[in-house]
Amino acid sequence: MARIPESLAAQIDSPIATAQPVGGGSINDAARLTLEDGRMLFLKTHPSPPAGFFEAEAAGLQALGNANAVRIPAVVAVAEEGLILEWLDGRPGQDFARQLGEQLAQLHSVTAGEFGFGRDNFCGLTPQPNPRMQDGFRFFAEARLLHQGRMAQDSGRLERADVKKLEWVAGRLDRWIPEQPASLIHGDLWSGNIHCGPGGEPVLIDPATHYGWAEADLAMTTMFGSQPPGFYEAYLANSPVDSDWQERAPLYNLYHELNHLNLFGGPWAGGVRRTLQRFGA
Repeated sequence: MARIPESLAAQIDSPIATAQPVGGGSINDAARLTLEDGRMLFLKTHPSPPAGFFEAEAAGLQALGNANAVRIPAVVAVAEEGLILEWLDGRPGQDFARQLGEQLAQLHSVTAGEFGFGRDNFCGLTPQPNPRMQDGFRFFAEARLLHQGRMAQDSGRLERADVKKLEWVAGRLDRWIPEQPASLIHGDLWSGNIHCGPGGEPVLIDPATHYGWAEADLAMTTMFGSQPPGFYEAYLANSPVDSDWQERAPLYNLYHELNHLNLFGGPWAGGVRRTLQRFGA
């Protein structure tokens, strides 16, 4: 039986009958909780999480859920040691891809006057600063690309020459990226964070929520394979995003390449350098 932190168990209104370990990705431990009243819940824990890690995820899930666009797991309990969510599981319905595209466009239609978020959070285990800024180019340059690049330099994963090239690209983002409003985005939308609910409906999990560029969220769906064509068709039919967004996807995904370099090291440095070269650095 998986270990359940007392700080979380105390927030549940029914005794826990079983706690069965399940796959939880590369970062957290996970378990399916079955309560004595028959309900099932999802438990996430980490042996030594960064301060505020699970509280930040809970805040992001709640912000996405409040948009009433894509289904988001409800937060049942949160503490420094972990997070408990409603259990959602199922098989994708026939219109899953189209439905996801439409709903993601609806989520991105929620906009704010500033980029950023009400609190800093995390992308994986990497701290993700979310300062409030009106300039989206400055936000993506400073709080995304340069934040990650300087972390990589400090750890020895990038050389100073690499960071100078990153600074060159970050200072010229408006050459390639169009003006966009600050949209509510998931922030880490690779295929592993797209789940399915009991009715076959799309569910988004493990967010790095903030107000950012909608195209950046869309770009992340292409980083480890792509969604079916129907997803992109439905998204573009319900969104003002330009149809040539894929030309810019590698630039948006440079943030995630840098994040993976900081998390895992290894060959990600080569990918970062190839992307910088692609955009003229």
